[in-house]
Amino acid sequence: MASQLLSPSAVGQGTASVEKTVVVCGGGVIGACTAYFLATKGAARVTVVEKSSVACAASGKAGGFLALDWCDGSPLGVLARASFHLHRSLATALDGPANYGYRPLDTLSLTLLPSSSSASDAAPSPSFPRWVDGPRARQPRTIGTTETTAQVHPQLFTRTLMSVAASKHGVEVVIGEVERVEVEDGRVAGVKLKGSDGRVIPTDTVVLALGPWSNRTPIVSSLFNVSGLKAHSIILQPKVPDAITPHALFLSYQPAPGSKTLDPEVYPRPTGEVYICGMSKEAEVPDDPEEIHGESESISMLHEIASTVSSHLRDGEAEVVAEQACFLPCTDDGLPVIGEIPGIKGCYVATGHSCWGILNGPATGASLAELIVDGNSTTADLKPFSPSRFLHRRTRQRV
Repeated sequence: MASQLLSPSAVGQGTASVEKTVVVCGGGVIGACTAYFLATKGAARVTVVEKSSVACAASGKAGGFLALDWCDGSPLGVLARASFHLHRSLATALDGPANYGYRPLDTLSLTLLPSSSSASDAAPSPSFPRWVDGPRARQPRTIGTTETTAQVHPQLFTRTLMSVAASKHGVEVVIGEVERVEVEDGRVAGVKLKGSDGRVIPTDTVVLALGPWSNRTPIVSSLFNVSGLKAHSIILQPKVPDAITPHALFLSYQPAPGSKTLDPEVYPRPTGEVYICGMSKEAEVPDDPEEIHGESESISMLHEIASTVSSHLRDGEAEVVAEQACFLPCTDDGLPVIGEIPGIKGCYVATGHSCWGILNGPATGASLAELIVDGNSTTADLKPFSPSRFLHRRTRQRV
């Protein structure tokens, strides 16, 4: 019954006369969602290839914030709305509140005054949640409600999907590094792994969901560029976790007059932990996700922001659970790339989701599953995200 509840559409289920084989490259949220929805459609035998461990990179270190309508007015709007509703359906079917911290929450924006401000000693606004007691907090504004914003623990969400896909739907997870996609006569023939044995996994369909590592694959790099934005975060465990109410905070913070204004974010989690992120910069993506570490200056600033927001998050009042960084995959035009690679039958890509990967993972995976099995997607229109939009770039490179 789970597959009936969770399938994005009933159209085309079971219509394939021959079971497809699909290799999904990448064990992050996009790969996990794609594998899950492919498997629940029951028309494909799915293998996931992951270099390190499931959700070891951005999918394990992101904030997990979900918004219904924040992408409205852009090409992402339909995808985001579909995915927000899929998150709700998944949470019902997979017991998201218990298994991966799914919950609706209110969302506020606020300003933090510089420490030198003459108004910095004033009492905090009574409209703030009680735990937001820093005297420099100002201008509270509601920007999301329990109807329009929610959250998940991204690592637990990704691993739950992969675990269910494997245990209930036969998805195989292989720990290994992709060397290349084997192509014969313009069609996918297999995926070759690095290593002494040079194992080749035969398949007629491959999905490249490699996040900021997408450029390591010539099939991708010859068509479009994926860069990495290094984002820092810390996780704190307050001594009194029950004091922290479910309010996500989007901040505007100028550490000193004349300095650059920062836009950090604060997400309390049902576990009692509080996640604080920000301090992003472009940087070179290392080959191994396990080699990604936070920079001390950025981590220190996040601790300063946390203590400015709440006395519950100050040094001595909260245990440091994690100080970390990850890379968000970004494209040149700011939109994800989802669809079949032009000129290579059976080769699909899903990458470039930037800061909205956790939100848009379900609709991306569901839409790709429909496209691969049924020939068209009904969950969301993928035309704005098609890899073919970059064909002019490939043409210029050849000239």
